[in-house]
Amino acid sequence: MRTALVIGTGLIGTSAALALAGRGVQVHLSDHDPDRARMAAARGAGTEAEPEGRCDLVVVAVPPAHIAATLADAIGAGRGRAYLDVASVKGGPRRELEALGCDLSGYLGTHPMAGRERSGPMAASADLFEGRPWVLTPTRGTDTEVLNIALELVSHCRAVPVVMDADAHDRAVALVSHTPQLVSSMVAARLAEADETAVRLCGQGIRDVTRIAASDPRMWLEILAANPGPVADVLAAVAADLEGTVRALRALDAADGAADEAAAGLEDVLRRGNTGRARVPGKHGSAPATYETVTVLIGDQPGELARIFADAGRAGVNIEDVRIEHATGRQSGLIQLMVEPKAADGLADTLRERGWSLRQ
Repeated sequence: MRTALVIGTGLIGTSAALALAGRGVQVHLSDHDPDRARMAAARGAGTEAEPEGRCDLVVVAVPPAHIAATLADAIGAGRGRAYLDVASVKGGPRRELEALGCDLSGYLGTHPMAGRERSGPMAASADLFEGRPWVLTPTRGTDTEVLNIALELVSHCRAVPVVMDADAHDRAVALVSHTPQLVSSMVAARLAEADETAVRLCGQGIRDVTRIAASDPRMWLEILAANPGPVADVLAAVAADLEGTVRALRALDAADGAADEAAAGLEDVLRRGNTGRARVPGKHGSAPATYETVTVLIGDQPGELARIFADAGRAGVNIEDVRIEHATGRQSGLIQLMVEPKAADGLADTLRERGWSLRQ
């Protein structure tokens, strides 16, 4: 791949352009908003100049509702050897392209499973996709050259290729991406009118659950509108669990003869939650490991994180994961260091010797 045209210079398009430009590909940028393309170019993602001829790759990174029309225009104009889109839904755009009578041998639907709460070219990063799954949805009619170019793009972005059927992909992201966004937003919406006293009690749990609720509503409305059926199916199952949970809680509140049955129903939901959470891939995509947590009081000041990691290194301990729980209104917090169980005692002893205050 020597040349690429990226149509749509938001977070995903600009991030892909930055990765390609960093690998020596001549990238041309196009956007319906010239200012966005100009910002992406200023960040080193490519040039706003029109390509002189056909590009090796055309990446369409526009909202789902505009994917088919944008691709149809590009294919009709012969702007590239291979055409990819990076939308978060795959079945709908392909069916729209088929209805438009497009030759789809040069097209491949893809979806990089990466993103962040902020959007736009200024939020883009060349390493956004590193280590993340990048779904490819080829069909029997997909040209081999197109698949190879797609794999080259994934390689340049240091992502991990995953081949799936388009409709299976849409059902999967409804479960692992689109429904969590809605549920997070629903929980966060309860805080909008909550008493200030209640809000001040927010801890790490509510922060974890509502983190993605900070995402752009307009962007998510476009995504959900492109995949409504599969998302509604997952939400219907969640709603059934919610309805049963509400009934169980009412029964417990009434303290009548149904209390034992209600408690059993609640326990079933919680245990199924344990089972599902245990299936979420852990470090490096492997099965979740069981770590021991060493919790340390840490000051909110420059150098503290570097110091505690350096002390862990002196102890010969690898930090497998980390979480910081901030103390509201205080210049301190708790850092939770997740390590292999056999390393926990040694790390705790070393940190105490180095003057750190540990917590249970």
